[in-house]
Amino acid sequence: MPKTKEQKRTILHELNDKISRAKSIIFAKYNALTVKENEELRSKLRQENNEYYVAKKTLFNLALKDKAISGLDIKKFEGQIAAIFGYADEVSPAKIVGQFKKEKDKEGKIEFIGGILENKYIGAGEVANLAVLPSKQELYSKIVGSINAPVSGLVNALAGNLKNLVHALSAIKDKKQI
Repeated sequence: MPKTKEQKRTILHELNDKISRAKSIIFAKYNALTVKENEELRSKLRQENNEYYVAKKTLFNLALKDKAISGLDIKKFEGQIAAIFGYADEVSPAKIVGQFKKEKDKEGKIEFIGGILENKYIGAGEVANLAVLPSKQELYSKIVGSINAPVSGLVNALAGNLKNLVHALSAIKDKKQI
């Protein structure tokens, strides 16, 4: 049953709100996903403060028209299109879909077709590259480890000097006792 103009206005308003809040948007073709797989993917995305949203391509185009993103015409994408909005992290939508593809989707039922990052259109290859980046937490731990390495090296060097001093004093004490 076709949607009324009022329903379309509501959907357009929702899309505009989602687009304005999103740090990144990933577009994926999901034609062959089963309902169970679709719900599993939605659940994984929700856990990381992302949202999987499906609407007509015309409504996506209207909502993105105000953003003035060059090179993006959603109507040119073939098949059914889902938009995955990343609200907390720019990379997490691509990582979650990429991980889902790797674990559950051996037949290629879902595939990246592009995305929006920092108000610029990025192609499917760039989205796939985002999917293999380390998470924010992993990057934070690597930075902390890098910052901590020189400090722990200094502590170990100082501790080594103190141990050598203790051994030298112990040897002198042993020599005087003889």
